[in-house]
Amino acid sequence: MPDIKQSGPNPLQKYFRQPKIYLSLPSKGHWYPEGAIEMTENGELPVYAMTAKDELAFKTPDALLNGQSVVDVVKSCVPNIKDPWLMPSIDVDAILIAIRIATYGEKMEIETRVPTAATMRKFDLDLRMLLDKYQGIEYDNLVEINGMKITLRPQNYREFTRTAIKTFEEQRIAETVSNSELSDGEKLDRFSESFNKLTQVTIDMVVHGIVQIQVDDQVVVDQDHIMEFITKGDKDFYAGITAHMEAQKKKYDVEPFKVETTAEEQEAGAPKTFDVPITFDQSNFFG
Repeated sequence: MPDIKQSGPNPLQKYFRQPKIYLSLPSKGHWYPEGAIEMTENGELPVYAMTAKDELAFKTPDALLNGQSVVDVVKSCVPNIKDPWLMPSIDVDAILIAIRIATYGEKMEIETRVPTAATMRKFDLDLRMLLDKYQGIEYDNLVEINGMKITLRPQNYREFTRTAIKTFEEQRIAETVSNSELSDGEKLDRFSESFNKLTQVTIDMVVHGIVQIQVDDQVVVDQDHIMEFITKGDKDFYAGITAHMEAQKKKYDVEPFKVETTAEEQEAGAPKTFDVPITFDQSNFFG
């Protein structure tokens, strides 16, 4: 019987995954710490299709909640991103869209119920158009308030995930308290505690998003000093920062898909057009 053991290069190597598309990050590679990304000369990162293991990762509820699934799949499919926990949050949706295109193609079928007509409609969403939109957005990280020049940065994925988990936990606690048999006074105390924690989560998010504050020739980068200023300074400064951050965040919101109804659906009570929200929930986006 012949010896079937083999040494040297894997003869199946030529069948390994190859890049399917190339992605220009919305961040243009900014805000990645040293060693977190390996940029190419032209700024376009190769994106590979998911493996069977990657698909299974998106079916693990706990890993979806804590962000580990996204991190593992990004490492697999966009290997130039060495530490996905540190990728700016403004890159995340574009990266996930690119991975889906590389795996399943540029069209994504969406099914929705037509309002009042009680019928279901299917339509194809062009993911390439969404990706092109993300790649054309510029994040404005500079804002001036009351003579102070503030340099900002987007949250990284680890910060984004932690904020989302803390917010979810506090909201769940508040809901549990609301449905409990505690006295009104005890409920008020618990609600107050949860509200204070959520407020601190928001303040922490703002402070961590500030790289530096320049006043005249003095530049403040110490996070403790910035935290003290945010908590003791004029509310107008905090409001200006949060308004600017929210404006930058909204740039990356995906507009709802507008659907036109048929004459039959309109006769059944449906409007001429209706909007379908587009969300990137990993549990179904890769289903």
